[in-house]
Amino acid sequence: MIRVFVVYEQEPNPDRYQQHVDLCRKVAGAVFRHGRITRTLLGEPLAYYAEFEFADEDAFRSASRSEEFAATAADARDMGVPQRIYVTEIE
Repeated sequence: MIRVFVVYEQEPNPDRYQQHVDLCRKVAGAVFRHGRITRTLLGEPLAYYAEFEFADEDAFRSASRSEEFAATAADARDMGVPQRIYVTEIE
C-alpha cells in the first residue's frame, strides 16, 4: 500500500478546502482522507492532515500521471497554506 500524506502548518479555510476535497476525490484508484491534527507529541505547530491511499505502487504511479492528480497539486499550491508532502509504503 502507498500513502501520500500532506501535513499543513495552518488549517485551511473550510469552504475553500471543500473545493480541494472535491478535486481529490476525483483521483482514480485512491481513497482520500483529511482532518484536523488535534495534537502532536512534541508540540510541533501543525494543524491539518490529508492523505491519498493507493492499493500498490502501480496504482500510485498510474494516478500520479493523471490530470486529476496534477489538478490537486496545483489547487493545493493555490490555497497558499504551507505544507509538506510525504510518500510512504505501508506493509
